[in-house]
Amino acid sequence: MKIIRWHGRGGQGAFTAARLLGAAYSSGDNRYALAFPSFGPERRGAPVQAFTKLDSKPIGDRSESEKADYSIFLDDTLFFDAVFSELKPEGKILLNTKQAINNERIITLDGDAIAAEILKLPITNTIMLGAFAAVYGGITLDSIEEAIRGNMPEKLHKKNIAAVKAAAEALGTEAAL
Repeated sequence: MKIIRWHGRGGQGAFTAARLLGAAYSSGDNRYALAFPSFGPERRGAPVQAFTKLDSKPIGDRSESEKADYSIFLDDTLFFDAVFSELKPEGKILLNTKQAINNERIITLDGDAIAAEILKLPITNTIMLGAFAAVYGGITLDSIEEAIRGNMPEKLHKKNIAAVKAAAEALGTEAAL
C-alpha cells in the first residue's frame, strides 16, 4: 500500500487533492483508493492534513498513517525538518516552494508561480497533484483529468487541468493531457 500525506492550510484544497488522487488512481482494474481529511475545529488558514491510500486490494484501514511514502506540502510554511519522521525510509517529500533545497528526498516546485499564471489564485492543490503524478509514475495525467471532470464544477475544469499539466511538465514528465 502506498500512503500519501497532504499538508495544507484550511481552504487550500488538501482534501480535494487527496480525493482527486484517489479517484484518478482507482479508475483502473484492481486499483483501490481511500482518501480522508484529518482536522479538528480549525478555521480557514489553520494547518490541516489529508491522506490518500492506494493499493491493489480493497483498503479496510481508515486510520491516519504514521509513516507515509510521500508527504506533499501545499504551503512551505508548514515544512520543517521533523516531518522526515513521518516518512518511510525511502519516502519522498514534494514541496511547493521558491527555495532551492539540496536534499535527494525533497522534490521542489514553485507551485505558487504556476497558480498565479494559470489559476489566478494562490491555490496549489491540483498543481501539486500534477507534480505527484510526474514523480510517482503510477498515475496518468489522463486519469487525473477524468477525476477533475468527475469531481469538480465544470467552470474549474479547464484551468485545473492546465495547472496539472504545467506542474507535471515542470518536473520533466513526458505525459500529456
